[in-house]
Amino acid sequence: MSTISTHTLRVPRATLTYDVHGALPTGGRPPLLMIGQPMGAEGFGTLAAHFPERTVVTYDPRGLGRSTREDGRLDNDPVVQAEDLHHLIDTLGSGPVEMFASSGGAVTGLALVAAHPEDVSALVAHEPPLLAVLPDAERAFAAEQAVQETYHANGAGAGMAQFIAMTMWRGEFTDRYAAQPAPDPASFGIPVDDDGSRGDPLLSGVSNAVTRYQPDVRALTSAPTHIVIAAGVQSADTITGRTAAALAVALGQPLTIFPSHHGGFLGGEYGQAGEPEAFAARLHEVLDTA
Repeated sequence: MSTISTHTLRVPRATLTYDVHGALPTGGRPPLLMIGQPMGAEGFGTLAAHFPERTVVTYDPRGLGRSTREDGRLDNDPVVQAEDLHHLIDTLGSGPVEMFASSGGAVTGLALVAAHPEDVSALVAHEPPLLAVLPDAERAFAAEQAVQETYHANGAGAGMAQFIAMTMWRGEFTDRYAAQPAPDPASFGIPVDDDGSRGDPLLSGVSNAVTRYQPDVRALTSAPTHIVIAAGVQSADTITGRTAAALAVALGQPLTIFPSHHGGFLGGEYGQAGEPEAFAARLHEVLDTA
């Protein structure tokens, strides 16, 4: 098994914590960065273990997990996080990296390639939640706003139930979706008690810059980076499957299909499991042909 070493890196007004699975310098293929948002490094434990031949780097975005920030902000901005990754890649000292980026991390990866295309030789952007690319963007943003309003009014259980209902909805957001009664958290096995906290990065609105990010199509299509837009087979017609498909069309490429769903690489992290072995095999295949 690869050795895992943990490091910290000072970047402007923040300190990042990152883990290196394997050795640097690599002596072969470049490091493989695995990034998410608001998920940090701990979500990639299972997937990284399926790449024992590679040096894998995972990290916690600023202000999340073990990484701290001193910029006086609470929001998660993919443009800011892209600059953090630019510094991290420079610190690794191995030249351009390959990157698997999930969810909000995929948005950060796209922002990084747009700003610093020389940093990334291959980017697999898995289900970036770019609501602005949808034909029903206005209704999608309204659905997101309803999640946040429910969370702030009634707490984490109610907010998460509303979030799950939004992410499970198939197809465009319609009047029928908007007219649905608020889902019962107990129906999803979620505790109904309100603990009073309102800082959840997924539900509170501090990650709105992620879902509202406008990808720079011209910069992405002209970059030397091999960009792959991907989605899980089970995500078809759900919100992140649809955003991935719409972005692939905008970039003039087919959507690359992976096994499972939005968290298909998880192997029990956060109490969730996808199909990590099949997912990793597909990621190997995609990276090997990049």
